[in-house]
Amino acid sequence: MASGWALLGPRFLPFADAATAELPLDRLLRLSLFQVSVGMAVVLLNGTLNRVMIVELGVPSSLVAVMIALPLLFAPFRALLGFRSDTHRSALGWRRVPFIWMGSLIQYGGLGIMPFALIILSGDTHGPAFLGPVAAGLAFLLVGIGLHTTQTAGLALATDLAPPESRPRVVALLYVMLLLGMVGSSVTFGALLDDFSQMRLIQVIQGAALATMFLNVIALWKQETRDPSRTAADRPRPRFLDTWRAFRQAKNPGRLFVALGLGTAGFSMQDILLEPYGGEILDLSVGATTALTALLAAGTLAGFAIAARSLDRGTDPHRLAAGGSLIGVVAFTAVIFAAPFDSPLMFRVGTALIGFGAGLFSVGMLTVAMELAPDGQSGIALGAWGAVQATAAGAAIALGGALRDIVSSLSEQGLLGAALAGPSTGYGTVYLIEILLLFATLAAIGPLVRSTRRSRPARQTQFGLAEFPG
Repeated sequence: MASGWALLGPRFLPFADAATAELPLDRLLRLSLFQVSVGMAVVLLNGTLNRVMIVELGVPSSLVAVMIALPLLFAPFRALLGFRSDTHRSALGWRRVPFIWMGSLIQYGGLGIMPFALIILSGDTHGPAFLGPVAAGLAFLLVGIGLHTTQTAGLALATDLAPPESRPRVVALLYVMLLLGMVGSSVTFGALLDDFSQMRLIQVIQGAALATMFLNVIALWKQETRDPSRTAADRPRPRFLDTWRAFRQAKNPGRLFVALGLGTAGFSMQDILLEPYGGEILDLSVGATTALTALLAAGTLAGFAIAARSLDRGTDPHRLAAGGSLIGVVAFTAVIFAAPFDSPLMFRVGTALIGFGAGLFSVGMLTVAMELAPDGQSGIALGAWGAVQATAAGAAIALGGALRDIVSSLSEQGLLGAALAGPSTGYGTVYLIEILLLFATLAAIGPLVRSTRRSRPARQTQFGLAEFPG
């Protein structure tokens, strides 16, 4: 079989051209395992647990939304984390290893206490009521800090190890491994939790904690060479704020970031509601709703691929982002009408289109941000892009859960009229607001398209999976 694959040549082997003498393919694949652990944590937090907490454990969705948003609120610090790992001072000569190791330990600790915190949060305890939210919030926050730290330092380590000419293909492999980890984890968690019980929940989450440490230790083993000269205490350390001030004064990215914030909120408010919507309104099982994460990831990957091809052909990234927003409008419309038509198929198609539209939108906005960056300072532009996106996503997720609870309560009391007395009213309201946000995104992007329509300079930045940040 190996001989047969070799006859195909590198052009037909996935990512075979990413391997080099400095970074062989087996070492590269081993390094990419940290992305699998990150994808597993993302699926667990944003996919499986929000359904379990809302439907099986009876936790209010507003409280669940706050829990899910906590890890996202740490994401704006990723640029600072990367900067700190670049300038880390250590007598051992490691820059990335301490951050990856500490991130893995923090993520392991959060997953270790999480199932017990969730059980206390559901009210199955004789202790004080405040312990549940505090313990669950701490668990989610630890997992978020850990995965963001691990991924930031891990991608930096991959960049250090790969020669400049192969770095785009190396990072592309790492992001595909992230999505594969999400798809595989969603299927695995769905199968394991199909017959739900509290004991099974404890086993699955703590198994994920062990898998996180196992994968990250294998990924990290003998990857970074010790070089005390790079981490000596007397080496000068540049100031992060000086670089940020220079970028802000040289560019005027206000409208771009407004569009980015609106679009991100429009695609993110549903993050904790899709699976409960499928379970409560369409009577889907835990396994069936968890599989929605795989559909969302597959749609996102398709969006990345089509966006990369379109940008390489010269498509305006503003138009690409606008097209993603329009697809999002169609997607949320399909999700809304899945309830009155009682159509799980329409719901699944809408879910896949949400991922596809979000992929196009994110790629378009990111490409514009990359073009805003001064020479040699792309990190500051991408850091600002990530800060706006993460803040908007976290706020939107929390607001979406709260709105669903408020509207559902009013609907159950009959205050919205007989026509809106069904259980789907709260969910539908959130999806409708997302459609309005996407239309507002189109209005914000419009002037940006017009300003570049007549005389757009030749774009030097090509977008592919290699350029997409976590």
